[in-house]
Amino acid sequence: MAPRVTSELLLVGSLPADSTEVALRSGGELFGDLVFALPDGETGPRVAWVGYERERLVRPNHDVDTVKQTDSPTGIPRHAYETPVFKIRSGVSELYWDTWPRIDDAIASYATFRGLRSEGVIPAGTRFQVGLPFPASALNGFKADFACDYPLAERAFEDLVARELLRLAAAIPPGDLAIQWDVCYEVLDLEGVLAWTAPGAWERFTGPVGRLTRLIPEEVLVGYHLCYGTFPQWPMYEARDMGLLVRMANYAVANSGRIVDWLHLAGPTYLRSEDERFFAPLAELAPDGARVYLGIVLPVDGEPGLRRRKATASRYLTDFGVAMYCGFGRQQGADPAETMREHARVVRAAVG
Repeated sequence: MAPRVTSELLLVGSLPADSTEVALRSGGELFGDLVFALPDGETGPRVAWVGYERERLVRPNHDVDTVKQTDSPTGIPRHAYETPVFKIRSGVSELYWDTWPRIDDAIASYATFRGLRSEGVIPAGTRFQVGLPFPASALNGFKADFACDYPLAERAFEDLVARELLRLAAAIPPGDLAIQWDVCYEVLDLEGVLAWTAPGAWERFTGPVGRLTRLIPEEVLVGYHLCYGTFPQWPMYEARDMGLLVRMANYAVANSGRIVDWLHLAGPTYLRSEDERFFAPLAELAPDGARVYLGIVLPVDGEPGLRRRKATASRYLTDFGVAMYCGFGRQQGADPAETMREHARVVRAAVG
């Protein structure tokens, strides 16, 4: 079967825009010929990524207690230790969530996407991209008694995801949809740098791979974004090499129960652009037809840096597209529109 994703660029998710319409309009105009799908920019409250799940999903659940509020003087967490801490109430044996607000937002954004595509702002054939956090990322606030609370919360969350994937696919034609699993806290957990988790990090990643991805209709494109996080800076943890991401990607491709259409693996910091040791594990990557995107576009060094990293990675992987290491809605820059224009310019210059 021919690969279903072949584009040169992946927009990971968040975009530096004030609204869904601005994000989609800018995305279509600047990147329309470079991408297979456009995200809605994850604007508004979703700019905090899984902070959205903490506030809109976990905190409102009447069976969850907030045992610690944010320590930030502004009320907005600036790093992982300033986020709220949750605990399942004593005596509760099952959690339940009725709906997932992120799915409501996706359905609403699709209407804007479809309108702009009909106007020709977004090229015909472009899909609508929805990023969904993997369970351990979405549920990162259960720090008070992780070993006890996380398994229960994960079961409830997976039940929610199974129901909400059906609702998403009913509202958006599967042939128009691309779903990306956003996997960050799972990566950090496997690196052993999350002080509040418990043994079983590999199973916290592999279990949802096997249980959730197979629920997505085959006509929907599916990808995995494997990342080291940007909260408050990137990376939250600097890996020695790409070995863990390659291991996770290979497992996802082999065990998702359906086709995996793309893989996004975050790259190195700019000083390691020519570090062959960092990129060498790519030789073991087995994408099995999935389009590989390396997160090697860095605002700090533009086109020359991208060319350096692309050349080093090419010694171990012959065919790949490029992307930012993560979404770039929170990137520094006084002019968000210029940030997106520069991203398009750098990518066109380096991959052309």
